[in-house]
Amino acid sequence: MERKMFCFQCEQTAGCTACTGGAGVCGKKADIAGLQDKLTGTLIGLAGAVEGNEGLVTEATDRLVLEGLFTTVTNVNFNNDTISALIQKIWAEKERLVPNCSECLSAGGRNNDYDMNELWDADEDIRSLKSLILFGIRGMAAYVYHADVLGYRDDDINKFFYKALLAVGMKDWGMEELLPIVMEVGEVNLKSMALLDKANTETYGNPAPTEVSLTVKKGPFIVISGHDLYDLKQLLEQTEDKGINIYTHGEMLPAHAYPELKKYAHLKGNFGTAWQNQQKEFADIPAPILFTTNCLMPPKASYADRVFTTEVVSYPELVHIGKDKDFTPVIEKALELGGYPADMHFTGINGGEKVMTGFAHNAVLSVADTVIKGVKSGAIKHFFLVGGCDGAKPGRGYYTEFVKQTPADSVILTLACGKYRFNDLDLGTIGGLPRIMDMGQCNDAYSAIKVAVALAEAFGCGVNDLPLSMVLSWYEQKAVCILLTLLHLGIKNILLGPSLPAFVSPNVLNFLVENYHISSVSTPEEDLKKILQ
Repeated sequence: MERKMFCFQCEQTAGCTACTGGAGVCGKKADIAGLQDKLTGTLIGLAGAVEGNEGLVTEATDRLVLEGLFTTVTNVNFNNDTISALIQKIWAEKERLVPNCSECLSAGGRNNDYDMNELWDADEDIRSLKSLILFGIRGMAAYVYHADVLGYRDDDINKFFYKALLAVGMKDWGMEELLPIVMEVGEVNLKSMALLDKANTETYGNPAPTEVSLTVKKGPFIVISGHDLYDLKQLLEQTEDKGINIYTHGEMLPAHAYPELKKYAHLKGNFGTAWQNQQKEFADIPAPILFTTNCLMPPKASYADRVFTTEVVSYPELVHIGKDKDFTPVIEKALELGGYPADMHFTGINGGEKVMTGFAHNAVLSVADTVIKGVKSGAIKHFFLVGGCDGAKPGRGYYTEFVKQTPADSVILTLACGKYRFNDLDLGTIGGLPRIMDMGQCNDAYSAIKVAVALAEAFGCGVNDLPLSMVLSWYEQKAVCILLTLLHLGIKNILLGPSLPAFVSPNVLNFLVENYHISSVSTPEEDLKKILQ
């Protein structure tokens, strides 16, 4: 069968191998996939042009790389026009760095645009390692992009993107050259997550435990989805005193815990659950939805006129809010639709009417004495980090059942949108602390790492010696760079699901199993039995 596209970067890829037909499982058409490959090849060419011309690189150059990589993350951009325009910008930047570079293309220089088919058709182990690098830096670029929006930059991190892109384009590199770059992605991503954590906390304050209602009040409202807190802040400022309430969706839920965001009285609560349920949850709501980052699914006709995008998110014929961040069209739509005539009481997946968030590293470590005392007294016998991306593939009910079956003397730390499977459960408390602690977005994985390291220091042991088990779910490329960071830190015995990445070849998988004891989830009963014995 003729291959119309090739994409296997997300967990839902067709047949657990690759999407190769006219469209991907995510809704990305073959022409979009081709343009995203072309964009990636152009970025690799730009990295070649930067080599030897580092003194000419500007903040604008770095930002183009971040935008280009972020644009290719799953469920971000479905728009031929915007991707084509971005490719043109990168070509222009390459021409600035290497004038008349078109004249040297026939010489096979590194600044040539890379043909991604060379990667997709490569030896499976080489393809696997290069995919880990490429998908890892795509996820990492999202973190760095969010920090850059707030004015936080790190030159060493930005330089690494060029190094990694060049590695993907190297034709004669084998496992010996590529594996160290794979591990370096994890190392640099740790710095990237720390940079974003600093940007968010210095801008919006340290998150504090906060109860969030799932009830939508009567009257006009706007639902905001994605991850970008800066966009939420702008929207809150522009809607203040306009009689419009704001509700978070998906990965925006943790925004309620930041002091500089929660101070707005019209930030009322959270609507809906994880990203994969949006086509059902948005079908009939009398309000507009604003997408700020990835997690956009192709909108159905029943609500497409109510969907707005901003930043790198783009979909044909949807109204896009530009760099000026003038949300007037969204505000006018909210007033036009009017919202619900009376309060609407929604619930989480398990029937809960409220959820908690805000247990980031500062909040958890502020009660570290209570936690340590609980462990020493035997009140707390185990910690589980159950988090990561949610998704539509069958089998993700595993995480709900796993959390339900955890012993009453254990604590569940969670983050990212996978928590919607169980974050409305009431599992009680230990020593006055809730058993389920939401640490934030996938962007906030740094909090979980910081808490784990602090606990290891408190008990004078390594992280792998803690009564801590990581049971992770993955969907897209941010999960890839987080996993590589955990491996960089030497963390072992990670349970990963609901299925293993299609882009990891058997030999690379064996390397991960032998060196880090990574394994796939099985059943909650079997996995808990293995962990707790």
